[in-house]
Amino acid sequence: MKTLYLEKSIPARNCQRYYRLEAAPDLFGHWVLRRAWGRIGQAGCERCQSFTDRNAAMTALNKLCRRKIGRGYVLS
Repeated sequence: MKTLYLEKSIPARNCQRYYRLEAAPDLFGHWVLRRAWGRIGQAGCERCQSFTDRNAAMTALNKLCRRKIGRGYVLS
């Protein structure tokens, strides 16, 4: 299981957001990539995506992490 938590804070624009990525196996042997995002301190949204193996899930997790870092998020 791997979990990453990213935050983006721009006080001048009142922007305080989070993005959480979690890859873990499910009960059926597949891997699930769970993404959660929203404003810090409030309930956000969540999306799950299923993969057949660990490598595919980790590749997707790393790709999303790089994309978010490119948009100003930092690892916490």
